[in-house]
Amino acid sequence: MVIGVRLAAPHDLRAVAALRWRWVTEGRADVPTASDRDAFVADVTAWARDHAPTHTCSVADDGCRLLGTAWLAEVPRPPSPGRAARRSGDLQSVYVVPELRGRGWGGRLVRAVLADAAARGLEHVTVHSSSAATSLYLREGSTDDPRLLMTDL
Repeated sequence: MVIGVRLAAPHDLRAVAALRWRWVTEGRADVPTASDRDAFVADVTAWARDHAPTHTCSVADDGCRLLGTAWLAEVPRPPSPGRAARRSGDLQSVYVVPELRGRGWGGRLVRAVLADAAARGLEHVTVHSSSAATSLYLREGSTDDPRLLMTDL
C-alpha cells in the first residue's frame, strides 16, 4: 500500500469529517446513531469550509481513502517593532486510523504540518496533547517548555 501525505482538498472534507467521527467515537460503548453521524459529518464539513482561511488540514491518503488527518490553525499575533505581521500556529486533531498506528504516519502528518507552518512564516507551533501522544510530538521536535501554560475553562 502506497500512502502519501498532502493538503486536503475541498472534495476531501466529508472524508475528513468522517475520520473525525471515527476518532471521537472510537472505543465508546454508546456510539450515537447513523443520523447523528450524518449530521456531525455535515457540521464538520461546513466548519472546515468556514474556517479555511485559518485552518488547514493535511491528510494521509492511499489513493482510495483517507487514513489520517492533522490540522494547522493559524493565529495572528500582535505586531512587534520591525515586524508588523506576526503569526503562530496550533497543531490540532492529529488522528491516524488504528490499523496504521505505530508505523510512523502520525509523525509524517506532524512533519507535513510543521513544514507547512514554516513555509507560511509562522513563529512557532503549539500542540495540546493527550498523554498517549506526547512522545510523538517530542520526537518530532516539540519541547516540554515550562513557559507555555494553559488554563482549562
